[in-house]
Amino acid sequence: MKKYSIISTALKVGKYLPVALVLTLSSCSDSFLEVPPQGQQPSEQFWKNEADATKAVNAMYANLRSWNNTAFAPIAVESVPSDDAEKGSSPSDATFFNKFDTFTHTSTEGQIADFWTGQYQSINYANQVITNIPAISMDEGLKARYIAEAKFVRAYCYFRLVRAFGDVPLRLSLATDASQYNLARTPKAQVWAAIEKDLQDAATVLPQTYGAADIGRATKGAALGLNAKVALYQKKWSDVVSLTKQVMGMGYGLLPNYDSVFRIPNENSKESIFEIQCKLILGNASASSSQYSQVQGVRGSQGGGWGFNVPTQDLVNEFEAGDPRLDATIIFRGETTPQGDAIPATGDNPMYNQKSYVPFSLFVSGYNEGAEQNVRVMRYAEVLLMNAEANMELGNTADALASLEMVRARARQGNAAILPKVTTTDQAQLRKAIYHERRVEMAMEFDRFFDVVRQGRGAEVLGKKGFKTGVHEVFPIPQNEIDLSAGVLKQNPGY
Repeated sequence: MKKYSIISTALKVGKYLPVALVLTLSSCSDSFLEVPPQGQQPSEQFWKNEADATKAVNAMYANLRSWNNTAFAPIAVESVPSDDAEKGSSPSDATFFNKFDTFTHTSTEGQIADFWTGQYQSINYANQVITNIPAISMDEGLKARYIAEAKFVRAYCYFRLVRAFGDVPLRLSLATDASQYNLARTPKAQVWAAIEKDLQDAATVLPQTYGAADIGRATKGAALGLNAKVALYQKKWSDVVSLTKQVMGMGYGLLPNYDSVFRIPNENSKESIFEIQCKLILGNASASSSQYSQVQGVRGSQGGGWGFNVPTQDLVNEFEAGDPRLDATIIFRGETTPQGDAIPATGDNPMYNQKSYVPFSLFVSGYNEGAEQNVRVMRYAEVLLMNAEANMELGNTADALASLEMVRARARQGNAAILPKVTTTDQAQLRKAIYHERRVEMAMEFDRFFDVVRQGRGAEVLGKKGFKTGVHEVFPIPQNEIDLSAGVLKQNPGY
C-alpha cells in the first residue's frame, strides 16, 4: 500500500515548491514530498507570472486527491467510525482500522496523523496562492478567480479539520519567520467564522460554470453549498435555508437514475456541486495517482481493489423495501453488476462500496484500479436534504416536505409502489424521516459519523460500538504534532 512520508508539522511552510505537484493538475505521486532541494524550484524563482500562478493553483487541486486526503486516513476518520461502514479486506490486513470501529483509537494512531497532515498540506498550498498571486502582473479577473478558488479549498480543508478535531490551529497566511510556525489551537467558533468568510469571499467571485478546459474547478455553487453545510453543522437554520435556496436556483438537478450519478460517464454532471478530479493518463502511471477507488474496490477480482471500507448489515437494514439505492450503493458477493462484472460468490467480504466502483474492464495493468474515478464531495441531492432539514427545524413543514420529496421521487425512478411520499407534519416524525433519507441517500459518502454527532445522537446510535459522550465527538490531536509543538498544542479531553 502507498504511504506518504511526512517530515515536520503540517503547519510549517517551506521555502521550496514541490515541482512534481506544481507542474500540472495531474502531477501527484507518492514521492512528491520527498523531492530533495536540488530538484525543487526555489520560491524566489517562482510566482513571477500567470503561468506560475496557474501551476500553483493546479498543484493545490492535485493535492486534494492525495493518499492522505482520499484513502486510508479519511476512511479511518470519516467512515469506519459510523454504523454504515467497517474495515473490510482480510481479517489480518490493516487491523488498525478496527480501533476506529470500536472507538479504541489513540493519539498515536498513524491515520489520525495522516488525516491532519493531508488537510494542512492542502491549506499550505491554498495559502501560498492567496499570499503570492496578488503581486503577480497578470489578468486581474483570473487573479481574483484563482484566489477565490484557493479560499474555497482552504475552507473545505478547515471544514474537515474542525468537524474531526474541534479547535485546530488556524493558519490564514504564510509564516514569515520561525516564531510563527508553532500555533496553538484556535477555538472552533473562530475557525467556523474563518471558513464562512472564505466561502463568502469565494462565492462573490467564482463563476457558476466553466468552459470545458476548466470543468472541475470550484464554482459559485460549490462555495454556497459548502457554506450551507457549514451552517448546518452550527445549526444556523435560517442561513442553511437561504444558502441552499440560492443553489437551488442555479440550474442544478438530479440525474434520473441514482446509480448513474457515481459512474464515470456522468462525472461533473448537473447533479455535481463539487468533485475532486481524477484521471488515468496512459503513459504516465505516476500521474494517474488516485487510490480512492482502488482501496475500496472488490477484493480478489482483477480490476477490483483492496476491499477496505465495506458496508455493514446495519446499513442494509436501513433501506426501505424495494429502494433501488440499496443495489446502487452496495455490491453484494455473488451478484453481477449492471456493467457486467461477476462478483465472486466467496471471499473475504459479503459487500463492497458500489459508489467507488469502476468497471473491471477499465483496469489497465500497471495503473491503480479505478484511477479515473472522481471523488464526489457534494451533490445536489445533499443540498435538497440540507434545505429539508433546516426548513423542518424552522417549522416550515411544507417546504421541508417538498425538498424531501424531490430526493425520494428520483430514488423511486417512476415506481409508485415503493418509497411512499412522506406526509407527516409532526416535527419529530419528519425529523426522523429526514435523518433516514440522508443516511440512505448519502450512504458510504463519508458523512454519516459526523451527521450522527452533530445531531446529538452519538451514544444512541454508536454506543454499541464503544462511543462515549464527551470524548468521541472528536478525534485526538496527533501526538506527534503535540510533541513537535513542545506542548503548545493541547490534547482533546478523554485522550
